[in-house]
Amino acid sequence: MNSQPEIDVAGVQPAQDEQKDLSFAEMLKQLEAIVDRLESGELSLEESLAKFEEGVRLARQLESILARAESRVQEILKAEAEHLETEEADDFSDACKEA
Repeated sequence: MNSQPEIDVAGVQPAQDEQKDLSFAEMLKQLEAIVDRLESGELSLEESLAKFEEGVRLARQLESILARAESRVQEILKAEAEHLETEEADDFSDACKEA
């Protein structure tokens, strides 16, 4: 006889190292699932705390990804603005030569 309680592995999420290999959408989906489980009220206090901790970890990873994406967008916009300024200066210079 086994006196160990059964463990429901259906809701078990990958370890933090495995989460790094997940896409943003997959991580967001996991976070949403964690929130749903916490809101269901079906978890014990210990399970709730573990899920909450996992959710915080996922949220931080997602926030980091978003911050990097925002930084990249700003770099692209800055480079595009500089490119447009250079083109405008070249167009003005060409127009002066023709005059």
